[in-house]
Amino acid sequence: MGPRVAEKLAARGLTTLQDFWLQLPRQYEDRTQITPIRLLQPGVAAQVEGRVEAVERGFRYRPMLRVAIGDDSRSVLVLRFFHFRAAQVAQFRIGARVRLYGTPKPGQHGLEIVHPSYRVLDEEGEVALGEQLDPVYPAIEGIGPATLRRLIGYALDRLPDDAALELLPRELRERLQLPTLREALLTVHRPAVDADVAALIAGRHPAQRRLALEELLAHHLSLRRQRISQQAHKSRPLKQMPLAEKLRKALPFKLTGAQRRVFDEIRADLAKPSPMLRLVQGDVGSGKTVVAALAAMLAVQHGRQAALMAPTELLAEQHLNNLRRWLEPLGVRVAWLAGKVTGRARKAVLEQVANGEAQVVVGTHALMQEGVAFRDLALAIVDEQHRFGVHQRLALRDKGAGGAVGDDAIVPHQLVMTATPIPRTLAMTAYADLDVSAIDELPPGRTPVQTVALSEERRPELVQRIRTACAEGRQAYWVCTLIDDSDEVIAQAAQTTFEELSQQLAPLRVGLVHGRMKAKEKQETMRAFKDGELDLLVATTVIEVGVDVPNASLMIIENAERLGLAQLHQLRGRVGRGSAASSCVLLYRSPLSGLARQRLDTMRKTHDGFVIAEKDLELRGPGELLGTRQTGLAGFRVADLARDADLLPLVQELGERLLKTSPELAERIVSRWVGGAARYASA
Repeated sequence: MGPRVAEKLAARGLTTLQDFWLQLPRQYEDRTQITPIRLLQPGVAAQVEGRVEAVERGFRYRPMLRVAIGDDSRSVLVLRFFHFRAAQVAQFRIGARVRLYGTPKPGQHGLEIVHPSYRVLDEEGEVALGEQLDPVYPAIEGIGPATLRRLIGYALDRLPDDAALELLPRELRERLQLPTLREALLTVHRPAVDADVAALIAGRHPAQRRLALEELLAHHLSLRRQRISQQAHKSRPLKQMPLAEKLRKALPFKLTGAQRRVFDEIRADLAKPSPMLRLVQGDVGSGKTVVAALAAMLAVQHGRQAALMAPTELLAEQHLNNLRRWLEPLGVRVAWLAGKVTGRARKAVLEQVANGEAQVVVGTHALMQEGVAFRDLALAIVDEQHRFGVHQRLALRDKGAGGAVGDDAIVPHQLVMTATPIPRTLAMTAYADLDVSAIDELPPGRTPVQTVALSEERRPELVQRIRTACAEGRQAYWVCTLIDDSDEVIAQAAQTTFEELSQQLAPLRVGLVHGRMKAKEKQETMRAFKDGELDLLVATTVIEVGVDVPNASLMIIENAERLGLAQLHQLRGRVGRGSAASSCVLLYRSPLSGLARQRLDTMRKTHDGFVIAEKDLELRGPGELLGTRQTGLAGFRVADLARDADLLPLVQELGERLLKTSPELAERIVSRWVGGAARYASA
C-alpha cells in the first residue's frame, strides 16, 4: 500500500498483520440472494435486482435524485439520493439493469431506500451472487470500504496455522466448545452462507465468544500485572488508631454499618507494608468523605501527611470545609491548595506542605503541579477519580515517592472514591487493579426523593410549583441539556430558560451556571446559591458533581430523555440532602423512544445507585459509563461487558492461573489485544 494509506491506517492503530486480523466487522450484508421487491420488509436490509422505470431530479429544498426500480414481481422500489454527480444520473437510463443493496423504509410512494450501494449491470450474461456474507468494517476516514475489505482479506490470507496462533489451553476450549483462534477469525471475517447470521449480529456466535473471552482475559491480565507491579513497591504500615477513634467519637453523627465496614477494610489495607489500592464507591451523600477523613487520621497519627484531590474547586472546597470542621478541633492542620491560591498565600502553603506543618492537604489538580513537594505523603485520596486521567493519579502517587518509582521506592497508600456506582461486572473488569468497597447504605434522616416524569406541556404547572417552594423558603434547580438554542437538537437552552424564568418568576432571584462561563463566575454563582442568595439555579449538567445545598428540595431536569441514567441519578442526588421532602421532575418531550422510556421508568422505580448502574450498563455499554480515560474499555473490539458478563468469573480464574503457571503466555495474550495501551498506568 502507499504511504498515505499506511498513514491513515496507522492513525487508527492498524500497523501489523495482527491489527488487521483483529479489526472485526461491526455488521454483515447478505448479498448471497436476490429478494423480489414485493417481499421487501421495512427495516430489513436486502439485495434487489430490477430495471430503471423512471428518473426524477428535483431541487425543492436541496438537490435530490429519485429512481424508480421495477422487477418481475411487478412491484416498484424508489431509490433516493441527496448527494450525486451528473455521471450517476446518466447511469440510470430507462431500462438499465441495476443490482442494489440497502435497508427499505416506508416512503410517499411505497418502500424506498436512501443512498443504497448499487452497480449497473451489463445487459448480457448473469452476474454471480456472493458466496458468503459480506463483512462491514468500522469506517476509516479517507479509505473506502472496498479497499479496507481487500486489505483485511490480504492479511487473513497470511493467517498462520493453529499451532503458531493459539494461546488458550486446549482443555478450556474443549470444555466451552469454542473454536481455535484461526477458525474464529475466519468465521467472523468470512462467515459461510449457512452461518447463524442472527447470532453473529447479536455477538453471541461461538466464534465471537471465543474472541471475547481472550480479549477480556487480556484486559484482566493487563490490570492484574499492574496490580502486582504496584504491590512490589513498599509503603509504611499505618496501624495506630487513637486519633481516628477520637475523630469518630467527636463526629456529630453515628457511622452507618456500611461506613464502619468500609473503614475496617481500609484500616486492614493501611496496616500492611505494601501500598493500599482501594476504590470506595457509594451514592451521593452516602458518607465517603468521613471515611476518607478517618483514613487520613491514621497517616497523621504516624506523623505523616494525607492529601485529598478533587476535580473542581467547588467540590474540593466542600471537602476542605468538612475536614476543617471535623479535624481542626483535634489540633490537625488542614491546608488548601488550588489554582486561585496565588502569590504569598501560595508560597506560605507550599512551605507548610514541604516542612510537614500541613498534615492534611486539600486541593484540585494543583496538588500535582511542579513545585508542590510533600515532606512525607503517606495517603493519597482522589475523589471522583474517573474525572482524572490515570496519569494524574500517578503524578500524585509519585509526589509521595519523592519522584522515585523503582521497586525500592516508598509510595503512598491510595484511596480513590466515586459517587458513580459501578456495576459489579464493570468493577471486576475495569478495576481489576484495585480492591473495591461499596458504601451501600444512606445515613439515617435522608428522605427519599420523589421522582415523577412529566411531558413538557406541563411546564406552566412547574413554574407555579417553583414559586410555591421558594415562598416556603426552599430553593430549586432547573437543569437544561444545552447552553445555546440549537436548530439540530430540539432542546430548551439554559440561556433562554434563564431569561424566561427570570421574567415569569419575578421577583424571585434566579442564577445561571453553564460550562462556557469563566470558572470564577461559575464559582461565585454556585456560592451565592449555596449561601441562599439565589432562589432558583438554572444550570447545565455542570452541577452533576457539585455542592451540597441542603435547602434545595426541587430538581427539574429538562429534556431528561436525552441524558443517561448515571447522569440523571447524579443530578437527582443534588436534592434530598436536608430533612425536607424533596422532588425530582423529569421533563420530557414526546414521543419517547423505547430506550428513553426505560430510563425514565428506572428512575421512577428505584433510588438504588447500584441497580441504576446495572441498568445503565445494559442500556449504554461501558464506554459512556466509565469514560474512556479510565482504561480504554470503550475500545473493546469484540467483548461487551453487559452481554459477556457470564464469562468474567472464568476470566478471573483463568487469569490467576496463567499469572502463576505461564507468565510468558499471559504476556503474549496482553500484547496481542492490549499492546502498548497496557502502559497507560501502574496507578
